[in-house]
Amino acid sequence: MSDKPSYLGLLNAVSLAESAACEYLHAWIEVTPSADVAAVLRTVAAREGEHGAAFAKRINELGYELRVKDDPGRAKRMKIAKSSKSDLEKMEAFELHKIDTGNKPDIFDKFFADHSIDIRTGELLGRYIAEERDTGRLLRSCYEQLKAAAGDDADAGGSVGDDRLDVIESKVDAVCRAVEELRQIVCAQSMPAAS
Repeated sequence: MSDKPSYLGLLNAVSLAESAACEYLHAWIEVTPSADVAAVLRTVAAREGEHGAAFAKRINELGYELRVKDDPGRAKRMKIAKSSKSDLEKMEAFELHKIDTGNKPDIFDKFFADHSIDIRTGELLGRYIAEERDTGRLLRSCYEQLKAAAGDDADAGGSVGDDRLDVIESKVDAVCRAVEELRQIVCAQSMPAAS
């Protein structure tokens, strides 16, 4: 290909960003206490890593090389990912809950504004966009569950433990009443009938 593709910079930026996301997500996976969050992050990290490699490969197929750039935010991202912050705090710090915009325009809407994109690159971009939007929905769902759990813990000014204990106690009381009723029935049936 003699003319440098106008979209080469886009491919390079996507490859670098996706590879960076894969790195910090793996660091986060290593420290999250939640198996559910880890499962979501593994799915997303696998996609991000694959996207980074696929776009680097496409750049190579076009006859160019990935241009690695200095990433001044890397140290900060890794520090957050490896930190003892809660999963909810990390989700908010990385703004992962904002990727899904629903039916509103998103960052991907302008990717095909360049009408010179070749078919193979267009296929790659289309798959990438579809997966990123699905990833956004997946992360938003995870975020909402984390937020709900945090809200449950924060309700009633920290008396959630007391509320849960009250619920458990009432259930135990109900079980005890049912056992006592059952005991009385069994005792009544086992008594000899009066003649």
